[in-house]
Amino acid sequence: MTPHYITGGGLRVDTLITQSGEANIGLIGGNALYAAVGAALWTDGVGVWARVGANYPLDWLARLTHWGLDHSAIIRLAGSHDHRTFYAYTPTGQRDDTHPAGHFARIGQPLPDFLRDYVHSTPGQDDPQVYEPLALRAADWPQTLTAVAAVHLSPLSICSHRDLPPFLRSQNVPQITVDPGERYMTPALADHIRHFLPHISAFLPSDQEIRSLFGDSTPLEDAARTLGEWGAPLVIIKRGADGVLLYERDPARLTTVPAFHAARDRRVVDVTGAGDAFCGGFMIGLRQTGDPLRAVHYGLVSASLVIEGYGALYALSRGPKVAHERLATITL
Repeated sequence: MTPHYITGGGLRVDTLITQSGEANIGLIGGNALYAAVGAALWTDGVGVWARVGANYPLDWLARLTHWGLDHSAIIRLAGSHDHRTFYAYTPTGQRDDTHPAGHFARIGQPLPDFLRDYVHSTPGQDDPQVYEPLALRAADWPQTLTAVAAVHLSPLSICSHRDLPPFLRSQNVPQITVDPGERYMTPALADHIRHFLPHISAFLPSDQEIRSLFGDSTPLEDAARTLGEWGAPLVIIKRGADGVLLYERDPARLTTVPAFHAARDRRVVDVTGAGDAFCGGFMIGLRQTGDPLRAVHYGLVSASLVIEGYGALYALSRGPKVAHERLATITL
């Protein structure tokens, strides 16, 4: 079946340290996959669009097929490429994607050999002149995708996010959503951000990315309005355990929506990929209902299922039935 919903971004090999100090090494991951999982909880016909090296595990692609995710749009490049992602959650819940040696020492474990030269997972994503090797570009779009209803672009390089939305519009994709790359959300690159916002349906930054772009003193509400002025018709600011802030430009309306799980809910074991899964659920909700607030609810349910287990594919084991049951508990 040709996919109708596409999540574009990265496929990674994840190593993470949980808030409780548990190390999980070599997990299937990547923002495009977490977003696809968040979408696939609501519908069939979800495909992953990404670039991978020849060293990416082929058996992992078979796992995508097993869970009903299309991988025909994955571009397999010649040679080996770096798919490593490391991140650690501190005891206070802060996330850090650098200095793995220090974090492994903190939990009393040796640093895995394959992380000894690791810096971070997003080198070059803030360079507006150069596409990094695994960054999606217009030439990667499969010409077989002629009936796509929605595309979500997970965090990528500024080049990808600047250039892909207008290209996708030229391919008659009716709905395009973007979750920005954290390293390009800076004042120095604001003009590049302003370039693509008029071409998208919704912009989904985190509160941390908003502060990186606008400064700590700018209220989130004011930042959302500014992004609307720059061209985004919908701005959804992800706030982790505090839920999301939804800004609708026409007519102007701000809505604060709590997360599905209350703080310190014991069902939450790993928040990795929560934001990406939210975006995938939001993509489906917006396309199916046309209601931004209900789309937020879809996203919150997707995120709630992802964070109750380990690994990108865990939530699919819970199935659409649980997702719809949870959605039914959220009133408009």
